[in-house]
Amino acid sequence: MDSRLDLFTAPGSNKTLKHFRSAGQALREASTLPPALQELVALRVGQINGCGVCVDLHSKEATAAGETPTRLHLVATWREASVFTDAERAALELAEAGTRVADGAGGVSDPIWSRAAEHFDEAQLTSLVFAIAFLNAANRLNVITRQPAGDYLVGQLD
Repeated sequence: MDSRLDLFTAPGSNKTLKHFRSAGQALREASTLPPALQELVALRVGQINGCGVCVDLHSKEATAAGETPTRLHLVATWREASVFTDAERAALELAEAGTRVADGAGGVSDPIWSRAAEHFDEAQLTSLVFAIAFLNAANRLNVITRQPAGDYLVGQLD
């Protein structure tokens, strides 16, 4: 598959992409969430949005952060899998609800928020909310421009 637009070289994209990537880096650096959890959330958002680049990137970064193949394979079916903690389940549920706001699901319900708040403090919830919103924006950029997946190398975007 060929991309429709190379966002790294397209005229006028340099400044915007630089700031966009800086925002993503700032979110990761400011987060007190474990890197593996951040990657699980990112992977699930990418799966929901059908973003091959993000699934490729976040599955590889999750592996580098210590995730096992079994857990990575089961992220898409986390509700039926016994390998995730209650905190991870709450984060994945929040990520799904925050990603599927246009699916008529009603957004993030109070029970979903309460389950997340049981496991994460305010700073961690803030990190999750910003990460979910940022990841959805990144997914959309990649899906709209049909960015091909499979060539990502761990740490490539650092």
